[in-house]
Amino acid sequence: MKAIIVDDEKDSREILANYIKKYCPDVVVCGFGESVATGLEEIKKHNPDVVFLDIEMPYGNGFDLLDKVDEVTFETVFVTAFDNYAIQALNQSAAYYLLKPIDIDELVKAVEKIRVERTEKNYMQHARLLLENKKNIAHQKIMLPTLEGFEIVNINAILYCEGADNFTRFHFENGQPLLICRTLKYFEDILKEHRFVRIHRSHLINPDFVVRYSKGKGGYVTMKNSQELEISPNKKQEFLNLFES
Repeated sequence: MKAIIVDDEKDSREILANYIKKYCPDVVVCGFGESVATGLEEIKKHNPDVVFLDIEMPYGNGFDLLDKVDEVTFETVFVTAFDNYAIQALNQSAAYYLLKPIDIDELVKAVEKIRVERTEKNYMQHARLLLENKKNIAHQKIMLPTLEGFEIVNINAILYCEGADNFTRFHFENGQPLLICRTLKYFEDILKEHRFVRIHRSHLINPDFVVRYSKGKGGYVTMKNSQELEISPNKKQEFLNLFES
């Protein structure tokens, strides 16, 4: 696979290139960019299979670069120092990312996943969804990986999420539940930016679909689909705070 590295820091570009050469022998780095403008030039010149893209750069960021590409025909691995907002956005779109300093095992894992994605011709979905969400804040979507591939759903259509060991079952306003191979904590970190609240170790709810609250030690909520869910006593006040004027 042909790769391009876009990062404003020369040392970071060189370190990543050396890691790729040593640990990902079937990936060839054919170009480097240090800004949105030079990164775009390299993409047009080399038509890469994968772009390793730094998020924060002078005069724009990695998202701006993708927005300028006429047609995304490559997979993107975002490279970033830890930033809660950026990571939340990337997780929401199921995009690949590496945290600085780069972990070699994570690099190898990302490259292997990309190989599979390109075989299944899913390589445009992550970047497309990420850019759609940035443009349409009110109707953001989330990519949910399944055994058969993935589902893209509107976040505001999710009633609640139900945890079961390492799986999470999504319940929707319309349609059948969806079982996803990710923990409830994983989705709690992503969806908390959308007012979702953890009311119990097994339940993460969308408060927009609560139709009734029943008092008790912790209490219960009734969701729009008539499902009654228990609230843990230690989660009660956090839940009630959502409805205070």
